[in-house]
Amino acid sequence: MDRDYQAVDVAIIGAGPAGLTAAYLLTKRGYSVTVIEKDPVYVGGISRTVEHDGFRFDIGGHRFFSKSKEVVDLWNEILPDDFIERPRMSRIYYEGKFYSYPLRAFEALWNLGIWRSTLCMASYARWKLFPHKDPKSFEQWVVNQFGHKLFSIFFKTYTEKVWGMPTDEMSADWAAQRIKGLSLGGAVLDGLKRSLGLHKRKNDGMAVKTLLETFRYPRQGPGMMWERARDFVTACGNRVLMGHALHQLSEDQASGRWRVTVDCPDGSKSAISAAHVISSAPMRELAGRIHPLPASLPQAMDLKYRDFLTVALMIRSDDLFPDNWIYIHDPRVQVGRVQNFRSWSPEMVPDPDLACVGLEYFCFEGDGLWSADDEELVALATKELATLGLADPATVVGGKVVRQEKAYPVYDDEYRDNVEAMRADLEERFPTLHMVGRNGMHRYNNQDHAMMTAMLTVRNIEAGARVYDIWQVNEDAEYHEAGHEGQDDAAGRNAALSSERAVPARLKAAA
Repeated sequence: MDRDYQAVDVAIIGAGPAGLTAAYLLTKRGYSVTVIEKDPVYVGGISRTVEHDGFRFDIGGHRFFSKSKEVVDLWNEILPDDFIERPRMSRIYYEGKFYSYPLRAFEALWNLGIWRSTLCMASYARWKLFPHKDPKSFEQWVVNQFGHKLFSIFFKTYTEKVWGMPTDEMSADWAAQRIKGLSLGGAVLDGLKRSLGLHKRKNDGMAVKTLLETFRYPRQGPGMMWERARDFVTACGNRVLMGHALHQLSEDQASGRWRVTVDCPDGSKSAISAAHVISSAPMRELAGRIHPLPASLPQAMDLKYRDFLTVALMIRSDDLFPDNWIYIHDPRVQVGRVQNFRSWSPEMVPDPDLACVGLEYFCFEGDGLWSADDEELVALATKELATLGLADPATVVGGKVVRQEKAYPVYDDEYRDNVEAMRADLEERFPTLHMVGRNGMHRYNNQDHAMMTAMLTVRNIEAGARVYDIWQVNEDAEYHEAGHEGQDDAAGRNAALSSERAVPARLKAAA
């Protein structure tokens, strides 16, 4: 039987970083709010922390760093006593050896050995003398910079695992953005100078960047932030409805209010009346649930996503490596990255005699990896750790699979036009409908930028108009790893309202 909840000022679809930031700030300002979250257990979206038998898993890995003082201040307000300082360490793993990330060419050549290094340098010289003219693809651009040998070792395998497309089909523009400032010759010269003691500048392999040495992290994972935000919202009398999914969204022309119909866990439906709706649901899902269906529905349905899953293994062993995560550049295995959960926080692993690592597989929903059952995936992850020489299968004592749908919005040939068509259609017709966050805007944002879209949306609601254009909120590829945390507010906001984060486009689109 259908039932109605009380009317509220704002209904929020999705309890991820954007949705709960909006809920938290609106609650502080005295608005009545109801949050709808389809997950029956966890808040936080991709920033949630999954728990299994006392083990905690960070889905994707979340370093807490932002140039925006507003974001940092909000983090500190929500979790005033629960941040810990952690060392930042990520490396590349290739043929049994670790390589610094970003790549230090001098170290890489040393680890590869004399014969292979000679081949790498010969390949480098060949492509410097006879480069691809006017490189069009990612592969051509990187080969020109490093030679084909180093490209095949350190760039091809991992990039194709993550994005699910060949490197010779990716635009060279993305390579230029992603790897700017790094040249093999310069990095080797820098390594030689350092070995001779000629300068003391930190060798991070990239002359234009200074990477963070440490970062702050919630002691029980990123989900701790969003659980605390949820608790504040509910303690103040507002609602967070877990296990509820958006069924239909319709605007009452007479009152101007929204009727939000949701599917309840028991199979019934309920309705919420709201003056504003904030949606962090994927644009494709939102479009299909608006009544009457929007004119932009065909474009919205063409939006695509890259998914991934984590296989967490408990291993009777010391920690396998000290890194937060390592990138796997090995074509023999499907795993793309391996997290060490204890390296994020000791509280993520309850047993001092066990290591706990998360093997991340990038896939598309419905493909072979995604559709495999949990036992198959645990067996695959165990086998691949053995193939890499990182663990003996006999020491694996448990496993847990966590799937994350729609982890990365895909930037294909038509995505920008599709997003713009839906945005123009809905914003023109519905000034009280607000799309926020990574999937809500089909933008490849980090957590702090998703939060910024929610912060500015709250200000727009308070002002009664779209004073801030939240579609300008995005990030440069180097934003999350460089600079100073919480720099002055004006500069921090300018950093947040900056260029679009680098994501590969297919060569056809670039042409």
